[in-house]
Amino acid sequence: MSVNVRKVAVIGCGFVGSSSAFALMQSGLFSEMVLLDVNQAKAEGEAMDISHGTALTHPMKVYAGTYDDVADAAIIVVTAGAAQKPGETRLDLIHKNVSIFSGIMKEIRARKPEGIMLVVANPVDILTYYAAKTSGMGESRVFGSGTVLDTSRLRTLLASKLDVDSRSIHAYIIGEHGDSEIVCWSNANVSGVPLPDFFALRGMGDIDLTVAQAEISNDVKNSAYEIIAKKNATYYGIAMSVTRICRAVIKDEKSVMPVSTVLHGEYGIEGCAVSVPAIVGHNGIEDLVPISMSEEERDALDASASVLKSMMADISFEVND
Repeated sequence: MSVNVRKVAVIGCGFVGSSSAFALMQSGLFSEMVLLDVNQAKAEGEAMDISHGTALTHPMKVYAGTYDDVADAAIIVVTAGAAQKPGETRLDLIHKNVSIFSGIMKEIRARKPEGIMLVVANPVDILTYYAAKTSGMGESRVFGSGTVLDTSRLRTLLASKLDVDSRSIHAYIIGEHGDSEIVCWSNANVSGVPLPDFFALRGMGDIDLTVAQAEISNDVKNSAYEIIAKKNATYYGIAMSVTRICRAVIKDEKSVMPVSTVLHGEYGIEGCAVSVPAIVGHNGIEDLVPISMSEEERDALDASASVLKSMMADISFEVND
């Protein structure tokens, strides 16, 4: 089946799915959007609610549908899964959400879609690996939102500290989208200026940079926990991340983003999906970008991958149709 480059499908209409659908409608990237949920009435309600505002933004057909409606979508956004509760880590969701994904991937596999799959549900790295192995879509066309949001949080906090536009900050969080994530401080900069020099430029040369970086890293890592404790869920930030990634695909931007992708020896990692900078365009993951890292950061990336692989040890990736 040919791909409709102006169509997006969102599977899962919880907080993340519905917020993503709303953000995607406002983006103007698509002219058609189909919503799916195990609760059909929920999907219908969200589609109605969003569609009623299209006269105020962009012409768009928004409706609740079935898996048959997903087959020709340019991008399939999968947010379906149990939500992270207060006190839970993303990895605590593994078996519940792998079970949910098993049914979703069976339906996807049967339709043989030729578009891109963007995995958003948590634990996103494990579910990305599962989807890549069981969807039948090919690994380059299946990737996860990964640490795109974490990286945005990092840049936002750094921008606040330095009183500078966050878009001028170049820094990545890699590894697991979770507790073992790594900030690549060794190559972080502000418009090409190394962080120590920029801190000095802003009159903060006397700050202990190691302490400041540790505090920011900790704040980024715990952001989701803090938000969940205060409002029970996070969804706006990830919805904006979904839209940003979809824009890179639809407009073939060749943007470099830290998305979750299956590695085959890159950075010495095999047998799992983790977030590393990758060129994202019309065909999905086009190339990985081999950024420089300190020895400590590389060891931390190895450790992060090991955490994920240990959590996947008892998951079956066999396809049984």
